[in-house]
Amino acid sequence: MIDSQALARVRYVLVRTSHPGNIGSAARAIRTMGFDRLDLVTPHRYPDPEADALAAGAPGVLEAARVHDDLPTALSGCSLAFGLSARRRGVTLPELTPGQAAEQAWKAALEGREVALVFGNEQSGLANEELAHCHAMVRIPSVEDYSSLNLAQAVQVVAYEMRLASLQGTAPDLPEAKDPPADLAQMEQFFTHLSQTLHDIDFHKGRSPRTIELRLRKLFLRAEPDQRELRILHGILAEAQRVQRRAQGES
Repeated sequence: MIDSQALARVRYVLVRTSHPGNIGSAARAIRTMGFDRLDLVTPHRYPDPEADALAAGAPGVLEAARVHDDLPTALSGCSLAFGLSARRRGVTLPELTPGQAAEQAWKAALEGREVALVFGNEQSGLANEELAHCHAMVRIPSVEDYSSLNLAQAVQVVAYEMRLASLQGTAPDLPEAKDPPADLAQMEQFFTHLSQTLHDIDFHKGRSPRTIELRLRKLFLRAEPDQRELRILHGILAEAQRVQRRAQGES
């Protein structure tokens, strides 16, 4: 039997969706595969009758869908996120197939972690800044000369792979972790603190901070620190800031 609690830990996040019909079609796609958690980030039009019409038997998914002002809010509580992209954008993220992503996502959900599968705008996909919130990028291996799938089609492919992963059975019982993993909202707070600390100690020496901070973001997302480890990192940054303020006061 498929773990219903694990199913509820998987959310499908649609970012800046242009056409309300695609929201309805995506709701239908995930419902047919046993999922019902849909999150929307600044959709162009929603709610909308076209979304209701194309949900076709999955109105409950739309009724429960949550609308957010930004992606970090939509990812709140998640400790693992995968971003779908049709193109390699120069983002130095691990690249997975839908099957590989589904296997990792389902395993995490069975372990009690909240998981997000993130899909971008129909025309432009996910921006680099949005992909930076994800642990890995997922590419559907379509043909190179016509690679872009309709949004709802992409959702269906991933939901199908998630369904296959869920049908493989349950994971063995794992020892309860002493400290829960840091979720993505907590990671964003840490990245803000890290950026401010690097600025305070003049680490960048007048150079653009973008490249180094993106690399550090990738490093810490890959490490997947738990909440206690994140508190330690915050403490290190706070101490560096304190020492810097004292040095400035003594100079």
